[in-house]
Amino acid sequence: MTNEFGSMDALQIREALPHRYPFLLIDKVIGGVSGESITAIKNVTSNEPFFQGHFPERPVMPGVLIIEAMAQAGGILSYLTMIDVEPKPLFFLAGVDKARFRRTVLPGDQLTVRVDVDRVKRGIWFYRCEATVDGKVAVAADIMCAPGGER
Repeated sequence: MTNEFGSMDALQIREALPHRYPFLLIDKVIGGVSGESITAIKNVTSNEPFFQGHFPERPVMPGVLIIEAMAQAGGILSYLTMIDVEPKPLFFLAGVDKARFRRTVLPGDQLTVRVDVDRVKRGIWFYRCEATVDGKVAVAADIMCAPGGER
């Protein structure tokens, strides 16, 4: 059974994910359907710590962090889908396939992350992900997350 869910603020996101600043890369959840999809937002600001070294003269959000934002959005989706499961599983990024980096993500951009469940097999979640800025694809990838303990 699937249920639609609405927006989530930063406090609710911290309940769903173990990540904390500076590695919490989801600022807001717009909504989704448990077991199916989620749409989340990452506001990219000029004071992000990674911009000090990537690259100081022309700051660009590292692609691996965009992939991590996708995984975190997927983690929230898995958490909301398994909200009644105890103990709560903790998911880890287990694989990335077909990653394509199409445009740079810069300070001031708002990254919209869309994650769709492709399938769940033996507890491993397979997602199709897309991160866009102003409706244009910045990164697309298939990722998988596997349980690796309890929260």
